[in-house]
Amino acid sequence: MGHPSQMIETLQGYFLIATPQMPDPRFAGKVVYLCAHNDEGAMGLVVNEPIVDITLADVFKSAEIPLPPGLLPTVYQGGPVEVANAFFLYSSEYRAPNFLEVSKTVHLTSDPQLLYDLAAGQGPQNLLVALGYSGWGPGQLEIELTVDGWLILPADDDIIFHTPDRLRWQKAAQRHGIDIALFGDVVGTA
Repeated sequence: MGHPSQMIETLQGYFLIATPQMPDPRFAGKVVYLCAHNDEGAMGLVVNEPIVDITLADVFKSAEIPLPPGLLPTVYQGGPVEVANAFFLYSSEYRAPNFLEVSKTVHLTSDPQLLYDLAAGQGPQNLLVALGYSGWGPGQLEIELTVDGWLILPADDDIIFHTPDRLRWQKAAQRHGIDIALFGDVVGTA
């Protein structure tokens, strides 16, 4: 069996799950949902780092859009790039004016129209709001993936939208029968 990168042309729509061996502290215990991956690089959102001091209500206020009724979803720290900008992952039954199709069921947009539609009660069924994103330059992700630290697994919408934050890291790996907490312990010990 070859190296995984030969089997998969693009990792768009995959989870990168930080293993306990992750050398970069910014990504320790994180699950990144890769939204784009091509020759120009890769872009993804961390889906399990809730921001405590910023709410979606703050995002609405700063955009001067009326607040929608009911409970608003948590806002996540999507990564260290463009942290002042909001990125929306949402279920594809909702049609944003400008969007990236990450998978058949999940789209990405940064179009504020989504906030107006939410305020009008016409937003997507499922939504994850992130401030900032995680980005890799051309070939950078491929190099990083050769170093121990990331587990690459097909993403699961249920993890993104319906799993409690603190369980997402473990559950994302568990879906594929991997106990992430033990990951790496079995490697190289004869």
